[in-house]
Amino acid sequence: MHQRFTTIRRHTEDICRPLQTEDYVVQPTTDVSPPKWHLAHSTWFWEEFVLAKHQPGYKRFHPRYAFLFNSYYDSVGERVLRLHRGNMSRPTVAEILDYRHYIDEQMTRFLETLPDNLHGLIEIGLNHEQQHQELLYTDIKYILGHNPLFPPYDPNFRETPALAAATPGFTDMPEGRYAIGYTGSGFSFDNEHAAHEQFLLPYNISNTLETNADYLAFMVDNGYETSQWWHSDGWAWVKEQNVNSPLYWHYIDGRWHRYALSGLQEIPMDEPVTHISYYEAAAFAEWKGMRLPTEFEWEAAANRIAWGHRWEHTNSAYLAYPGYQKPPGAIGEYNGKFMINQMVLRGASVATPAGHSRDTYRNFFHPSLQWQFTGIRLCKKQTW
Repeated sequence: MHQRFTTIRRHTEDICRPLQTEDYVVQPTTDVSPPKWHLAHSTWFWEEFVLAKHQPGYKRFHPRYAFLFNSYYDSVGERVLRLHRGNMSRPTVAEILDYRHYIDEQMTRFLETLPDNLHGLIEIGLNHEQQHQELLYTDIKYILGHNPLFPPYDPNFRETPALAAATPGFTDMPEGRYAIGYTGSGFSFDNEHAAHEQFLLPYNISNTLETNADYLAFMVDNGYETSQWWHSDGWAWVKEQNVNSPLYWHYIDGRWHRYALSGLQEIPMDEPVTHISYYEAAAFAEWKGMRLPTEFEWEAAANRIAWGHRWEHTNSAYLAYPGYQKPPGAIGEYNGKFMINQMVLRGASVATPAGHSRDTYRNFFHPSLQWQFTGIRLCKKQTW
């Protein structure tokens, strides 16, 4: 446990090493948190839920950090509003790193005599930190990708790493009852429970993700100007926000470019399209005469398709499974209270830390959001 804690904590700081000091404070939009805040909040978790509650005589690093770096835990106390995180020029980056190192020293000693009944809490903390590592990549990309200079984060960063090659075409899934939800002995989040069976009609799911070339064809065919492909809310979003391409796409000198973590470049047409909202994914599917899979169809087929390049949109609302039990206390705020007005994504992405993905993992976002590494996998429409 101690080695995992040290490795995960170090990786969070490693993600930030390419940044300049000025990059740590920027918050271009409410949904994007400054890197400095991520460094502090992932540290606050250990202080608030472990050390302050279970380490006798623990002395907090700073009396106001509990207020500054609480995210959404109402039962824990007051907090800075999310949209104001970028206003905190103080504490400085150096002070936040001091905070991290102080907590790391305290936690290292605490883990030497970890009580058996706290192993589950430590696992939640480790997975919470890994979630923020993924958010660091996506938020850093948003920060740098909205800088007029388009500065690269890392010129060697690959947004589509090599995975096992997938054969084009569709996998045929038979009608039947399929096991859904987590049943293993390792860590899982509460929203992956209770495991249950789901009856599915026969369906055909694509072996591959839709590419930039596929999506450009939708754009060329006036996809963003044709209301019939869109949900009502999606069409309103397109018009109100003047959306006409995936996030980070730029039409320069007659050619499409994109901002990637490696910098501004011409779009590689054979790579999976990314930074697509649910609204866009659903409209693209309709234009192509297909549909998005449900999260249950995705999970049932997961061991027969190659996944991991992009978080994949599903056509499932984020709701509780039958038998779901929200954990007591502040930890119960982690997932359950967000089960409204959001859509489920499945899989993983290039930003997902190693060992943090599984086929039962349920990610979730509002349908308009584009800033995650999201992509599109389609199913054929059935006719009966």
